[in-house]
Amino acid sequence: MEQFQFVIDAQLAGERIDKALATAHSEWSRTLIQQWVKDGVVLVNGNIVKSNYKVKDGDALTVDEPEPEELDMPAEDLNLDVVYEDSDVLVVNKPSGMVVHPAPGHTKGTLVNGLMFHCNDLSGINGIMRPGIVHRIDKDTSGLLMVAKNDNAHTSLVNQLVEKSVTRVYTALVHGHIPHDNGTIDAPIGRNQKDRQSMSVENQGKHAVTHFKVLERFGDFTLVECRLETGRTHQIRVHMKYIGHPLAGDPKYGPKKTIEYDGQVLHAGTLGFVHPVTKEYMEFTTPLPEDFKQLLNELQSEKG
Repeated sequence: MEQFQFVIDAQLAGERIDKALATAHSEWSRTLIQQWVKDGVVLVNGNIVKSNYKVKDGDALTVDEPEPEELDMPAEDLNLDVVYEDSDVLVVNKPSGMVVHPAPGHTKGTLVNGLMFHCNDLSGINGIMRPGIVHRIDKDTSGLLMVAKNDNAHTSLVNQLVEKSVTRVYTALVHGHIPHDNGTIDAPIGRNQKDRQSMSVENQGKHAVTHFKVLERFGDFTLVECRLETGRTHQIRVHMKYIGHPLAGDPKYGPKKTIEYDGQVLHAGTLGFVHPVTKEYMEFTTPLPEDFKQLLNELQSEKG
């Protein structure tokens, strides 16, 4: 365990403790600091505080940085589709059906298991169960994810997500005929008060914005492109349900009897971000998976 000490100056006074510490020590993310505050390893003037504590000029902060825990999960050769890789970041095309990171009782076959086999260097900011993971897509959603190979890269990529500067474009097939060619859904998302296992549009939820445009119409279905401005859990699935056009293949948020497909018909096809070190904007695109293409071919045939 390594100990760090900071004294707050007038410039940082009034900031939340997580933001102040992240400014003082750029390798720590605010999420990580919040967890440390909860765990009591961050002290202010020798006292434990809450994560919403606002620092004052002259406050003495002590941080006992925990030793990284040993990762007790198997590295597996999952033949990952790595689209791009350098010493700081990695972009991978995740197949539908693959869980992003392990959970208690489910420690095999995840993207993280495959990443651990593929490379030895992954950021540790998100803890032992999520090394390198900056953001997630659902198990049954295919497409692009960025992965951090060190903590500096992780902090940079997370900050870009917070600042809403990351490009994330999805292709989705939804139920129903959307009459207008494009639109914006601006509706807060939170935990569903009636079903804690799902999300919904809630007045007290977090700000969420999805932009969409129609790519093709198939009678009972519409193919859309969705561009995320924010990245809430199940955002596209919840927002499209909210406007009356839930995703095909998604009985969780749509009709129980939906199209025959292995999960929701959703693909994260375009991902763009500024490289943490070179500061160059990089954008990657991956084509629709074969089963998605086949489904569209069938709909086009029926359309005549």
